[in-house]
Amino acid sequence: MSAAINALLVVVLSTAEEAPPQASPTTLTLSRAVETALRNQPTVLQAQASTEAAAGRVDQAAAGGLPQATIIATYQRTTGNFAPRPGATSSAVQMAPPWNTNTFNYFNAGVTASQLIYDFGQTPARRRAAEANRGAAEAGERTAAMNVRLQVLQAFFRARAQKALIVVARAGVENQQRHVDQIKGFVGAGLRPDIDLARVRTDLANVRVQLINAENAYELAKAQLNQAMGVTTPTAYDVAADDLPAVEGEDAAAADRLIDDALTRRPELAVLDRQRLAQLQVVRALKGAYGPSLAANAGATATATSLDRLVPNWLVGATLSWPILQGGLTRGQVREANANVRVLEAQLAALRLQVRLEIEQALLAVHSTKASIQAVEEAAVAAREQLRLAEGRYRTGLGNAIELSDAQQSLLSAEAQSVQGSFNLASARAQLLTALGRP
Repeated sequence: MSAAINALLVVVLSTAEEAPPQASPTTLTLSRAVETALRNQPTVLQAQASTEAAAGRVDQAAAGGLPQATIIATYQRTTGNFAPRPGATSSAVQMAPPWNTNTFNYFNAGVTASQLIYDFGQTPARRRAAEANRGAAEAGERTAAMNVRLQVLQAFFRARAQKALIVVARAGVENQQRHVDQIKGFVGAGLRPDIDLARVRTDLANVRVQLINAENAYELAKAQLNQAMGVTTPTAYDVAADDLPAVEGEDAAAADRLIDDALTRRPELAVLDRQRLAQLQVVRALKGAYGPSLAANAGATATATSLDRLVPNWLVGATLSWPILQGGLTRGQVREANANVRVLEAQLAALRLQVRLEIEQALLAVHSTKASIQAVEEAAVAAREQLRLAEGRYRTGLGNAIELSDAQQSLLSAEAQSVQGSFNLASARAQLLTALGRP
């Protein structure tokens, strides 16, 4: 941030202190704005919920390898008519009692348990895939926070720039009002024509319009800052004169070291890498379907027509399941999963190229903005000197109102460009921090 802009912000703060007694607005600092956004911005909250959902899927995937137990209890009011089965002898059919509509109670209670012993790595691979996806969700949460922080920084500095433009416009109004008072005396004394007074009054009206537009733009910028923070509170606050310090390495001629650092920091790269690892585990789990799975099971039951006559039974056993013919289902699933791995690898390579481009663009923006700020400050110094000379020439009768007006407009334009340059530098640094994956 240039010294000129800091001076302008000090002026506006001192002006606010000298205003008539009223409720002083709250000052919003940059750190507070970022903290507020990370607590309230819906995109961050959504990313946090996605991480929690991914953690739940890890529990689901792990459940398949843990003991399973179920308790079942049923009650029926049923008939007991005998129904011969195919192959029953004719004598058994003849001895069966005739059917009737009599009903009786039937109770059945039992517990069953099972434990997977081995399934060719399907269940462990699915659990590891879920864990990798949870890691991807956590990296996605960091990505969301990083993007929200960038949006808040840009909105904050935009509001700061609009606040500084209000100072510029107010200074222009005060200067033009002084010109009007001065020229009014010259015209009244017959030293200057009436058109000079009309000219400076027009300039004063134009500068007042600029002040009104700057004040409206400041309120709009604060509303946009509220949106970036994810809050709906009123905009009855002022933004502080906070700034971003120089980014380490921003003056480097080559970006290779910064790029290497970014490739280890950027959470978007971690998202794709974790998704790739998860997909590799999916491939492994699908290939496990080529082999059998073995599980142990046990159970106990008690049945009777009344609760005081329950008859217990129990069982233990094992189940071997081996799908030997599926019409190529597993082969097709493995083929699809392998293709998804290649898709993620291609996306990862493309993102690495994008990271390099973003860093180079941000560095160029920082370098060019620094150079332009220096030129703008020199122009502002020259514009102030031009205005001083034009005012002196007008007082001595050597200049005219057009020359004076042009000098005033040149100064306003140079100061506005200085504000814009400071905003561009802060925004470029924010972009560089995001490109580097730094907090």
